[in-house]
Amino acid sequence: MPASPKPTACLALADGTLFYGQGFGATGQTEAELCFNTAMSGYQEIMTDPSYAGQIVTFTFPHIGNTGVTPEDDETGDPVAAGMVVKWMPTQSSNWRAVQELSEWLASRGRIAIGGIDTRRLTRAIRQSGAPHVALAHDPEGNFDVEKLVAAARAFPGLTGLDLAKDVTCTQSYRWDEMRWAWPEGYARQEAPKKKVVAIDYGAKRNILRCLASAGCDVTVLPATATKEDILAHSPDGVFLSNGPGDPAATGAYAVPMIKGILDDTDLPIFGICLGHQMLALALGGKTVKMNHGHHGANHPVKEIESGKVEITSMNHGFAVDAQSLPAGVIETHVSLFDGSNCGIRMADRPVFSVQHHPEASPGPQDSFYLFERFVNVM
Repeated sequence: MPASPKPTACLALADGTLFYGQGFGATGQTEAELCFNTAMSGYQEIMTDPSYAGQIVTFTFPHIGNTGVTPEDDETGDPVAAGMVVKWMPTQSSNWRAVQELSEWLASRGRIAIGGIDTRRLTRAIRQSGAPHVALAHDPEGNFDVEKLVAAARAFPGLTGLDLAKDVTCTQSYRWDEMRWAWPEGYARQEAPKKKVVAIDYGAKRNILRCLASAGCDVTVLPATATKEDILAHSPDGVFLSNGPGDPAATGAYAVPMIKGILDDTDLPIFGICLGHQMLALALGGKTVKMNHGHHGANHPVKEIESGKVEITSMNHGFAVDAQSLPAGVIETHVSLFDGSNCGIRMADRPVFSVQHHPEASPGPQDSFYLFERFVNVM
């Protein structure tokens, strides 16, 4: 057998565990929290999902890069995830929509990746010990100062207490009318909206905004720090709270007072997803907790309690709403069938609701798209 190539990348965990492999994408070093994602498609959407700020993603599915990349699939302007860990090195892409190879795309966007890793072993370590802090280095010459890498991993502050929404939110308001991709037109425009929605951008994915437009919404996007007065100045029919990264309690320092103001002074319908779900729960008097390794994938079964229906959903979150902390008048609507964690709430007497999972299905199944239609109906 030929000798194994010299490692050109190293993943160092804070406990001193080292994984050597072949680097691709950008060179250099980055530190982050390490998570794993079980989705079998959508690696480009995952890497550009703002909710992955401060995280390196381990992909449990081995065929990463085989469909290349296309600008149409970006969820935001640039990759937000700090890095990528895969089992097999990307092969040449084979897809009619591909315009660039994954390795080239990562390099042009300054994102480091490592291949040739035993991702099963790494995933088991994450499940057993929790999402670790890591340092990922790529050096084509294979020169690594292991002690410095481990020290850098240990020095990473972690996501608890970090408000990352302010780093990924838009800097000014804008209108959105692009709808979901459909064959053969691609992205069409919403020309006959039924309701006017203000969407608060805590790190919104483009496909969430497209789903709102496809459901019949005229969408105006405002920054995460928007006030109640900023929102009401647009005379909306409803308020949407987007997904996003970081510790909900930290973002809640400015988001919760705004949501409470909307709840206290108006009867507007509110719909939240992911971090938006957690923001709503905090505003209603609930609490959030850091999960051991979070939920990241496109195959998560979630039960809608009232109907008994089970949906297969897309998820990406490392914090969760503590269902035991929900006050009277706030009803738990969805639960994870993996671990029983909270996945949805609603107010008992008002059109205000939210879910932890991602009903925009990018990537993932479309079982939960009805939630966008429900939002339009209650408006």
